[in-house]
Amino acid sequence: MNNQKNISIKKKAAYISLFIGILMFIGKMGAYLITGSAAIFSDAAESVVHILATSMALTSIIISAKPADDSHLYGHGNVEYFSAGIEGALIFVAAIVIIYQAMIDLIKGTVLKSLDIGLVIVGLAGIINLVLGFYMVRTGKKTDSITLIADGKHILTDSFTSIGILIGIFLVILTEYTILDPIVAIIVALNIIGTGYKLIRQSVGGLMLETDPRLLEKIANMLSNFKKEYWIDIHELRYWKSGDGMFIDFHLILPCYFTIEQTHKEEKEITEILNKEFVNAQIKIHFDFCRPELCKYCEYSICKIRKEDRSVKFEWTVKKLSGDAVFKIH
Repeated sequence: MNNQKNISIKKKAAYISLFIGILMFIGKMGAYLITGSAAIFSDAAESVVHILATSMALTSIIISAKPADDSHLYGHGNVEYFSAGIEGALIFVAAIVIIYQAMIDLIKGTVLKSLDIGLVIVGLAGIINLVLGFYMVRTGKKTDSITLIADGKHILTDSFTSIGILIGIFLVILTEYTILDPIVAIIVALNIIGTGYKLIRQSVGGLMLETDPRLLEKIANMLSNFKKEYWIDIHELRYWKSGDGMFIDFHLILPCYFTIEQTHKEEKEITEILNKEFVNAQIKIHFDFCRPELCKYCEYSICKIRKEDRSVKFEWTVKKLSGDAVFKIH
């Protein structure tokens, strides 16, 4: 996907999320003022987080779209990890506010009214957020945006929260036990805390360049499948991500008589292969040259300077490709 088109899709999704978030907050606050329900207040509080988080997401998308400059040679993509982490922290704050309000209602008691109206408003909000959440997650995966994925997961949590509150309000109407309302609010808050922790964990992992074993194995398998017989060894395979950008580097040992032109040809072919799957990836290859000690590992049968036949075989697994060279050349 074209990078500018990618950015345009992300901005559009963020604007839609922000607009709907504002409408949801107005609706839920209206429902809270009508009913006096702590559970509905908890839903409205999470909508405040939705608005703040989506505003931050939109800002981070705009910043991450800036090209690399003298002070950010690898671009500005990591700002999306900050956005996801702050969103997780805001979710924690919302949960604390919800629990505080619910505890007051448990101690002092609460008077509920017009719950049928609140039931309808919360139900509609839940359905809208369910659709929006799936849209944001799908768009985030399509554009490789952790910010949109985080926002989408938060919105899905908001919709599940609304479902829980619907059940709580229905039980209050059915049993007339108003104490169930703040209890449901506390249960909702505990669920929100779990979502906040996951977002913060994902954010920290991105900022710390945490390796995804499945992604590393995918890169290794692509290199292994494309492998040529004169590729003597690949080692020190690494990758890291910054927003929707990706950086892959590794060492490749080739016959020592290969020209610079030949090595550039190999680099171009490898880049084209990897970019089919990882469109925005920047590939950096450090080329090493062979020594006679490597002949026993080499399967290039027509090599013109071979000193001995191949006698040592090894599998091109992810563990091998991300590890050390088969033979350390000093």
